[in-house]
Amino acid sequence: MKARIIVGIVIMLISIGWKSQQENNLKKAEWLIGTWKNKTPKGSMFESWVKVNDFEFSGESYLVKKDGLFTLETISLVQEKDSLYYIPTVKDQNNGLPVRFALKTISDTKILFENQKHDFPQVISYTKVNSDSLVAEISGTKNGQIRKQTFPMKRVVGNK
Repeated sequence: MKARIIVGIVIMLISIGWKSQQENNLKKAEWLIGTWKNKTPKGSMFESWVKVNDFEFSGESYLVKKDGLFTLETISLVQEKDSLYYIPTVKDQNNGLPVRFALKTISDTKILFENQKHDFPQVISYTKVNSDSLVAEISGTKNGQIRKQTFPMKRVVGNK
């Protein structure tokens, strides 16, 4: 009888620890929440993130030009079971269907996702420079050539 109780307590503690680890992955990404801006020759690019719940953030990337506002992509950052996924949907790519990038690295200042089967990019990362700036980066191979694009961004609205 004591053995069953001990085994039950151990299983409960392991499951609590596992659930806490799940939530901590998304929690480590909370510094993304807010609106970020990158000035480009084509206009100002913004990326906005909101917390939907303890297991999902919702993001949107858009370009503001003289002739209007253009949505570039919508993004979900979702904790599913034992992993975190970055799931962008781009209107004129992948038949408008979402693409899943799995978490490879996460810390208090860097998040890196990967999908080696995607045409481009295969890697998406965010690096926190400080509370008011970050660098988003997409990279991988396109047409046989290694490519990388960086997007330094400044916070315009949100958490610090």
